[in-house]
Amino acid sequence: MANPLPSLSLLETRVLGTLVEKQHTVPDTYPLTLNALVSGCNQKSSRLPVMEVAEAEVQVALDSLRSANLVIESSGGRVARYSHNLERVLQIPSQAGALLTVLMLRGPQTPGELRINSERLHRFADISAVEAFLQELAARPAGPLVAQLPRLPGARENRWAHLLSGAPKAEAPAGEARPDEEPPSLGEIAALKAQVARLDSEVATLKALVARITGELGIR
Repeated sequence: MANPLPSLSLLETRVLGTLVEKQHTVPDTYPLTLNALVSGCNQKSSRLPVMEVAEAEVQVALDSLRSANLVIESSGGRVARYSHNLERVLQIPSQAGALLTVLMLRGPQTPGELRINSERLHRFADISAVEAFLQELAARPAGPLVAQLPRLPGARENRWAHLLSGAPKAEAPAGEARPDEEPPSLGEIAALKAQVARLDSEVATLKALVARITGELGIR
C-alpha cells in the first residue's frame, strides 16, 4: 500500500471482521445492509467482547474504513450495502484473511483455536498450516499484521493477536494484577456471562443425551 494502514478501533475491527465473516457464512445476503451489519456486530456468539452498538456508531466506523479503502459502499436498490476490501488492500491471501478475521472477532487465540474457529471461513489441513500463515503475516514486508504473545503461566501454546489496532497490551499473570490495571469493561463482563451461559447449555444438552442413551440401553 502507498499509505500506512491507520490503527483501527475495536468497533472498526468488529465491522471489518463481520463483513469478511458474513461474506462466507451468508453469501446470499452479502454485501450487507447497515441493519444487517449492526446485527452481526452485536451478535452474542463468536464474538469477544460482546458489544451493543447503534447504527450511528457503525456508520461512523464504516465511513472511517471507507476512507482507508477497507470497505466499499455499493449503491442500487433501496438501501446502501457494504462489502470489505481487506485482502486486496493488505495484499494477503484469503487464508490469511480468515485468520485475521477470527482474531478481530474473537481476540487472541492459539493456532489450535484459530484452526477450529476459522473453519467456516477456510478449512486448514492442520495446525502447522495455520502456523505457516501466521508466520507469513508476522513477517509481512509492508509491516506485520499479527504478533505472537508471551506464553501465559501454565499455558501449553502461545496465543496470537492481530496488530490492526496497534500492539496488544501485555497481560499480567493470573493473581498478579498491575497497579494501573483497569476493571473489566461491561463488554468483557457480558462476554464472560455469555460464555458461561453457553457452557451451561452445552452441559445440559450432554446430560440429556447421556440420559437418553443410558435409558435406551437399559443402564441405570
